[in-house]
Amino acid sequence: MSTDGTARDRLSITAPEPTAATDGARERRQLPVSEDSRLATEIRGQIEHGQMEEARERFGKLVASNQRRASRIAYHYLRDPAEADEAVQDAFVKVFAHMTTYRDAWPFEVWFTRILINGCLDRRKARARRDRWFGSSIDASPADEIRTSVTSSVDANPELRLLARERRARLAAAIDRLDGRQRTVFTLCHYGDYTPREVSAMIGLKESTVRVHLFRAARKLRGLLGGKL
Repeated sequence: MSTDGTARDRLSITAPEPTAATDGARERRQLPVSEDSRLATEIRGQIEHGQMEEARERFGKLVASNQRRASRIAYHYLRDPAEADEAVQDAFVKVFAHMTTYRDAWPFEVWFTRILINGCLDRRKARARRDRWFGSSIDASPADEIRTSVTSSVDANPELRLLARERRARLAAAIDRLDGRQRTVFTLCHYGDYTPREVSAMIGLKESTVRVHLFRAARKLRGLLGGKL
């Protein structure tokens, strides 16, 4: 798996306070306050007042509401079910540990996803180092690919499952050939279900720039896949 652009794509964990001087800040202020963001603010307050048990209990709600989306994103970065699960759990642990640094100006989903992506990029970089040393790659088994995929429904027909797995494998290989920004934007939009506006807040680009990257990513993928996407 290519690791080109890993350092360039790394995102800041602690979000800066918005100012009127940047387009990104204006776009962040326009994002509606989500239930997760309100809950994160309340949990932060509980931690600051030493109410750790109450904070942990309420944090479970944030985990439940973000688990599935996080698993999709992590899997499409790492292509390994077990490692993706570990990355998601590590991200939740880091989020709770840094909860007092969370700022209301950013949606919780944006802040959490930045931490998750950074963790996935770190794991890809570590994997690349291991592969260089040992000369082997870590790939998900066919059974794991089918079990962890969230884009296909359960089907009793083995031939259809095999065809679906092959299509996913071709798409995954094509996505890995995108440049760093295009890969990040495409993954967040199509596997994270984030809007271009939300992605713009995550990676610090104008919404219009995110849409350009998304368009170019889709165009390149169509070319790599023979016009099928």
